[in-house]
Amino acid sequence: MMKSYKINVLIILGLLFMVSCEDYLDQAPESTLSQEEVFSSFNNAQGFVEEMYALVVSYEMQTHTFQDFLLGDDGHVNREVKISGDIDAGNFNAVLSDNFAYFNNHYRSDYGSTGTNSANVENDNNFNRQRPGLYDGSVKGIRKANIIIESVTSVEDGGLGLMVNATPEEIDVVLGQAYFFRAFFHNEIMKFWGRYPYIDKVLVDDFQIPRPETYKEVALLANEDYKRAIELLPVDWDDEAYGVLTLGENKGRVTKGTAYAFQGKNLLLAASPLMFANNGSNINTYQYDTELCDMAVDAFAGILKLADQGRYALASWDNYDEVFWKTPTNNAWPGGTEFIFAAGGGNQGQVERFMTSGVNRDIHGSISENISPTHNFIHNNFGMANGLSIEDDLSGDYGAQDYDPLKPFDNRDPRFYRWHIIDGEEVAPKASGSSANQRFAQLWYENAGNAGIHRRTVFDNKKSTTGYMWTKFYPKVDGEYHSIWNNIIGQYSGMRMHMRLTDVYLMYAEALHASKGATTAPASYGLTAEGAINLFRNRAGIPNVNPNIVADNNKFMDELRRERAVELSYEAHRWVDIRRWGIAHLDKYTRKLALDFPENRSNFTERLIVDRVCDYPQHYWLPFPAAQTQIYEGFPQNPGW
Repeated sequence: MMKSYKINVLIILGLLFMVSCEDYLDQAPESTLSQEEVFSSFNNAQGFVEEMYALVVSYEMQTHTFQDFLLGDDGHVNREVKISGDIDAGNFNAVLSDNFAYFNNHYRSDYGSTGTNSANVENDNNFNRQRPGLYDGSVKGIRKANIIIESVTSVEDGGLGLMVNATPEEIDVVLGQAYFFRAFFHNEIMKFWGRYPYIDKVLVDDFQIPRPETYKEVALLANEDYKRAIELLPVDWDDEAYGVLTLGENKGRVTKGTAYAFQGKNLLLAASPLMFANNGSNINTYQYDTELCDMAVDAFAGILKLADQGRYALASWDNYDEVFWKTPTNNAWPGGTEFIFAAGGGNQGQVERFMTSGVNRDIHGSISENISPTHNFIHNNFGMANGLSIEDDLSGDYGAQDYDPLKPFDNRDPRFYRWHIIDGEEVAPKASGSSANQRFAQLWYENAGNAGIHRRTVFDNKKSTTGYMWTKFYPKVDGEYHSIWNNIIGQYSGMRMHMRLTDVYLMYAEALHASKGATTAPASYGLTAEGAINLFRNRAGIPNVNPNIVADNNKFMDELRRERAVELSYEAHRWVDIRRWGIAHLDKYTRKLALDFPENRSNFTERLIVDRVCDYPQHYWLPFPAAQTQIYEGFPQNPGW
């Protein structure tokens, strides 16, 4: 006999970017309802579904006063107590307890004024912003999804069939969201912990679910859930009768396109070199599971066809800011025509801390600290206006050299200038008064003298440590950035997306090239990997990939990955990428560098800031808490831990 549950159902109010659940759930906050009551109607059931949206962790706005979310080779924070410092030091056991990271469950009791800060959707403590850590939230989300599937699935198909007062379309969309989130939350755990039991039922009493032998077998189970979600979800909520209640406010809800995109991502990650090698010593960064790559391409083709029908579109170069921060109205969702999925939540203070996290505090005036983009990441990925990487430009194999080591900021890819503040750039043209000298970026540094005003001095964690600032989510209107003299940031809401259309094209190109090469289109969609990558280069106004690079399979994969690093820079994808490609332990990705130069820019010197500790395979996966591996036999710890 199926067990009936008492279920806590909440109204999640006031979450920025997320529609309120109150339209769907006519109950008092923190009501305790029976399973039958929760699923007695569409409104009640959708209210329960909304809690899964609230469990999606916002990487950039998970924490209290500071966001430390660039965990790869792309960012440096001058405070080793932060999560990126723990990861740089190889101290992965500290990750779950770090207060300034999206993994943390905030179980500590030494913050705030009352009791424990156990983070969950029921907790409105201001410190943790109603957000659980990624592992905790994902496990909760999986359980909620399984309760929904058990409750809503018809009796004929093995469920309880409790939604007797709903239309078939309402039943479909509730189930579609549950199947999507069951797969999504498994994927969130798998990105950081690796192979994980696929939990497809409500667990009660004692249970044992052995840890799978491979990442692939879990990904294939998630793939089945994504396929179910695609069948059941709408293309656009606003076009459906059940979406009329929240007409115009449905942008954050999962759709058929969302499911296609994450289906493809799940398969591509499972096909990637790290997962394909299964932690073995024979890892090869260019070796993918081509069967999974073909499946991923077909999944991505599903959403690209919707884009061709007008559901999504790549932003133009002129409108690209709308993807990151330039929203049409205050507190609206960013993302523009590229938006596919993002976490809701946060408040304006948190949003502003995130938006300013790449820029020095003495310019923007916010209380956030500074995440400096590393010189190594910029130098290795943001190439030249001629479309070549700096390495390829210097090689002389592809034409005349444009890069001048004595003028490293000249002739660069337009995206370099769009998303960075470099030394000497005018930040606030209208600034005046005693602080007027701050209106030009002073990022020079010399060991024997004083640093520029925006360059870090001893114990100053509010300035650049590397010689650059990054501005992807930072408002700039009519040539003038937000600053203490030009307070415009409150008019905009910046947001990092879990998925946007540019990411889809990049993953499509990677999976397709790994399987069929750069110049062959699949049967499911008429676009080659070369053609997909050139979309972004054309948008930015740089030449197509050099034909000699296209002709070299490994070289083109390197170029494809560099394009991904540029387009998705500072969007918290990098740490996952360099791990799944099996390259995170190589010197090129462990050495975080600053660029030092005197005020007159007469010479430029790379300086090592951090030499990251990264051994393969130990530092490719987070360790499970010891208690997790001791619940029952068959759940081994990750290698090296």
